Amino acid sequence: MASAAEQLARNLNFGTFAKAKALQQRIWFTLGALLVYRLGTYIPVPGIDPEVFRKSFEQGAAQGIFGMFDLFAGGAVQRMAIFALNLIPYITASIVVQVISTASPRLEALRKEGESGRRKLNQYTRYLAVAFCVVQAYGIAMGLEGSQGVVLNPGWFFRVSTVITLVGGTMFMIWLGEQITSRGVGNGISLIIFSGIVANLPSTIVQTLELSRTGALATGWLVGIIAIAIVVIAIIVFFERAQRRLLIQYPKRQVGNKMFQGDTSHLPLKLNTAGVIPVIFGSSLLLLPATIASFAAQGDAPQWLQVMAALLGRGQPLYLVLFAVFIIFFAFFYTSIVFNPTETADNLKRSGGFIPGIRPGERTAQHIDYVLTRITVVGALYLTFVALIPELIHSQLNVSQFIGGTSLLILVTVTLDTVTQIQSHLVAQQYEGLVKRSRLGARRK
Repeated sequence: MASAAEQLARNLNFGTFAKAKALQQRIWFTLGALLVYRLGTYIPVPGIDPEVFRKSFEQGAAQGIFGMFDLFAGGAVQRMAIFALNLIPYITASIVVQVISTASPRLEALRKEGESGRRKLNQYTRYLAVAFCVVQAYGIAMGLEGSQGVVLNPGWFFRVSTVITLVGGTMFMIWLGEQITSRGVGNGISLIIFSGIVANLPSTIVQTLELSRTGALATGWLVGIIAIAIVVIAIIVFFERAQRRLLIQYPKRQVGNKMFQGDTSHLPLKLNTAGVIPVIFGSSLLLLPATIASFAAQGDAPQWLQVMAALLGRGQPLYLVLFAVFIIFFAFFYTSIVFNPTETADNLKRSGGFIPGIRPGERTAQHIDYVLTRITVVGALYLTFVALIPELIHSQLNVSQFIGGTSLLILVTVTLDTVTQIQSHLVAQQYEGLVKRSRLGARRK
């Protein structure tokens, strides 16, 4: 039998949405914030010639690691805008803080303190993100000066102004993402990356069709790429919705003079608990050393640094292996952070619930951990398979990096999460309407 929430969800319509004024305000705020972000991707860094840089980017950089960097930045790298660093330094800082928090008792205690501890960890993450921004921005400034005719007046003034501009742009995006999360709909950081990918979608499709028209890409390969994209979307939706439900049983209990019958429920374990986080984290960690190595390899650089920059290029075996390792590692690591089997088992024991055939307490925690580990293996392999498709296609066919799993994974996952939040707001709106009508009816009686 369908629950009350499911019955309400089936009755959602445009009339319900029209009455949800608070939800409409949240959606308008989200769209306005994303519009501000998109405008910032067209403001170039002062002191450069945007046209010269664009031509230089199209000649070689777009086919390397900077093409993937530009994907997450929504075209800001190609225009060398103030948002060129995007949120990559912040994501990298989040990875480092979360890894350190598992080994540091002090940070672990902060993470368990609740809202105050999370605010403190977020503050540490921002400080570390500033440090990463300064390193990457200085590397970009040096790389721009090494390009012929890009910088109008090379020197320390240009380097300092570039670092300040890029660091300020990234910190503004972090603040904007937090505002979307608190005052809008959906996760702000994910929506900013989502909007950047969507902004590149029309030009990517046109570029792929142009390759087919000129004969650079065979028609059969074009049809195959479209079919692969459709299959990948179906796979993503299936795995993101997949759950392993553990049966939970509650015994009979007596409250006062009433005897309540024992009830059964389910503990849902998502097949991919980490979501799109492992792919974003893995891409971020690869972009940081690859960016530094690519800039440093220009000109008179050591031979080992040039070799390292070549090995970390997109489609190279070392890049693919590291990408797969990072995805699998963060799938398990992030799952262990967001879901604690011991705490879940303790909560079940306190509420009187138990898994049939499993002793409450430690044995229940071991059973949940066993099941969670098995399904996480499947989820990690699914993420790895989906994420490596665009890299293989890009290296073999030299087509745009959108046609593949990484971009589609982010698009589909963020869309599902945002739609779920909108439905939750609408269901809450209907519940509030039912409560108000019941109160009015009671007053009339």
